[in-house]
Amino acid sequence: MEEGFVLWANPSSPHGEGRKAKAALEDARDRIKSALGWTGELIFTSGASEALAIGLQRAKADRRIVSAVEHDAVFRAAPDAEISSDSSVFDDRTILAVQHVNSETGVINPVDQLTQTVRPTGAIVLSDCSQSAGKLDLPDADMLVVSAHKFGGPIGIGALLVRDFNMLEPIGGHERGYRQGTENLPGAMGMAAALEAGAWLTTAEQRADFAQRLSDDLLSIGDQADYILALTHPSISAQALLIRLDAAGFAVSAGSACSSGTLKKSRVLDAFGVSDDEAARTIRVSIGWNTAIEELDQFADAWDALK
Repeated sequence: MEEGFVLWANPSSPHGEGRKAKAALEDARDRIKSALGWTGELIFTSGASEALAIGLQRAKADRRIVSAVEHDAVFRAAPDAEISSDSSVFDDRTILAVQHVNSETGVINPVDQLTQTVRPTGAIVLSDCSQSAGKLDLPDADMLVVSAHKFGGPIGIGALLVRDFNMLEPIGGHERGYRQGTENLPGAMGMAAALEAGAWLTTAEQRADFAQRLSDDLLSIGDQADYILALTHPSISAQALLIRLDAAGFAVSAGSACSSGTLKKSRVLDAFGVSDDEAARTIRVSIGWNTAIEELDQFADAWDALK
C-alpha cells in the first residue's frame, strides 16, 4: 500500500504519472485474478456491499431471486427480490444470489451444484464469497463478490468477478465503464499482496481441535467452514456473552457484524430453523488469518469458565 501511495495518480489520466498508476492497477488486477484462480473479468469496488449492488442492480435480468440466508447487504441491494424455494423457476432474465459461506454459521452452500442446475436455463448465478475468498476454492458461478479485509487486506477495497461483461449494463466512468469513482490503487495493491501472502497462524488440524473442544455447544448445520463457529450457551443470553467475553479480551458477535448491535433475532438463524430460545443464546466466533493457537486455547478456557 505504501508503494501504491507513492505511485498514486488517477489511473484514467493519459499523462505519464497516470500511465504508471494504470500499469500498477492492472498488475494488481492480474495478481488477484491469478491468486483466486479466476479467468474472467474483475471490477474493483469499495467492498462487498458495492460489488453486490453492481451485480444485483445492473445484471441484465428482470427477476432477482436470493437465498433466505444471504447477508443483509444482499437484501438492501435487491429489496424486491424473491426468496428462493423448491418451486422457483429460472430463465435467461433471472439472477440468483447464493452465498458461498454463511457469515453467521459457517455453513458452506452447494453453489457448484446449484449452478449446474440453473445454468442450462440461462439464468445468472451470483455468489457472495466474502467469507470464502482467499480461504477456500471459489465456487463455479457467473459473478462472485470478494472483500479484501476478510483475508487480511485493507478495508475499503473489494471486487466483483464477472465471467462476461455482457452480463452487466455499463454506466460509463471507470473500470471499463462499469463503475464510477477513481480506483483505489493503494487498496488494490494491498489486496493483491494479502492474497499472495495467504498465511494462517493456525493449521486446519488446530482449528478442528478447537471446534472439537467446543463441540457440546457448537451449532452444527450441514457442511461448515472451520473458521466460523456458532456457539450456543446453555443459559446465558448472547448479549450477556458479548459483554463478558469482551471484558475478557475476546471480540465475538451475535449475528453478522453489520447487525450485531440489534436485539432482534438473527434472520439467518431463523431461516436455518434455529429456535428462538437457542438463537437468543448463540454467538458467532470467527478465526482470522492472524488468530494464534494460544488465543484459541484462551478462548476455550474462558468459554468453559462461563458454564
